[in-house]
Amino acid sequence: MEALNLPPFEYKVTKSGANYLIFDILRRKQVVLTPEEWVRQHFVHYLINTLAYPKSLISIERGTNYNKLQKRTDLCVYNAEGKPHLLVECKASYVPITQEVVRQVSTYNQTLRAPYLVITNGLQHYCWQVNFETRQFQPLQEIPVFASPL
Repeated sequence: MEALNLPPFEYKVTKSGANYLIFDILRRKQVVLTPEEWVRQHFVHYLINTLAYPKSLISIERGTNYNKLQKRTDLCVYNAEGKPHLLVECKASYVPITQEVVRQVSTYNQTLRAPYLVITNGLQHYCWQVNFETRQFQPLQEIPVFASPL
């Protein structure tokens, strides 16, 4: 797999038939190692090891409904009250981050209402703070670190 623009982490890859599998520390099982999963696993470890988000607040491929359609979010990080805080869309490294990808994530977020959106392909990362009252997206230079409640 390709080196990404994210900190390296210790991972375990095994082969099962025609597939390679990587151990997912959140789901606590081996999952098929696709290019998108490679990015997702790196980003999960980045959230936990660099930005100090607790594993217990991160959900992978959570189902949500939008316009009567079932959608799945790549990563959703919750705050201490259990409300969505950070929504992350992961793409394979060869997938460009386009306006359509931004539209996809913001559409999911109309239901979840997370105040922060992140899109990454492992090489480029974009983060916005969302103001739902004004419907404005403020680009951020960095992804917010976890702020534990006092």
